[in-house]
Amino acid sequence: MRNASVAVVGAGDFIGGAIAKRFAAEGYRVFGGRRGGEKLAPLKAEIEAAGGRFEARTLDARIEEQVAAFMAEADADQPLEVAIFNVGANVNFPVLETTERVFRKVWEMACYGGFLAGREAARAMLARGGGSIFFTGATASVRGGVGYAAFSSAKGGLRNLAQAMARELGPQNIHVAHLVIDSGVDTAFVRGRIAAARGEEALTNLPPDTLMEPASIAQAYWMLHQQTRDAWTFELDLRPFAEHW
Repeated sequence: MRNASVAVVGAGDFIGGAIAKRFAAEGYRVFGGRRGGEKLAPLKAEIEAAGGRFEARTLDARIEEQVAAFMAEADADQPLEVAIFNVGANVNFPVLETTERVFRKVWEMACYGGFLAGREAARAMLARGGGSIFFTGATASVRGGVGYAAFSSAKGGLRNLAQAMARELGPQNIHVAHLVIDSGVDTAFVRGRIAAARGEEALTNLPPDTLMEPASIAQAYWMLHQQTRDAWTFELDLRPFAEHW
């Protein structure tokens, strides 16, 4: 067991949960936050059954006071070594159907929430002398697509936020990185979209390893945290071998 904690903002059922399990397996006490913290009960049970440590919290990443309290609690329990922002906000609307409410909410979730999480994690890490802060991005982080005006602008903002933080905090021994998840992740939601768009036969005949496994993505976060500071990666883009890009 390590005398260190990890905070995962957006500890969902797939990528966030896999990240929590990966770091818990390495002996960290993991604090996972998501809206509807009661949904974290199965993840907590799985991690603890494997001998790990996991604290589940209800957290709205858009509320400053909640994010500050979440990071402070993780750091007070044991020194905060890693913070990961993994909140999703993937919606698709034609631009004329993108309401002010939708645009603002997506920005709050995917960009503003990242600022709050990154700032509060940095506050704790600077006092401790170092750490890692990682942000989950998407294809939309680097290019806008049809129907993704809200999502791509928010994810693009998150990427620039991460880059600014990396330049500012790197010399102070804090590794900031941005990960571009450039493909569909193997989830029930993605499989449902494939079936809806191309039919059940396409889903049945889906070749192996053409969707990303959450555990494989989590391994990339662990690898980044293991890097020595003479060769830190800022941006890492991940995609299956067969993905066209």
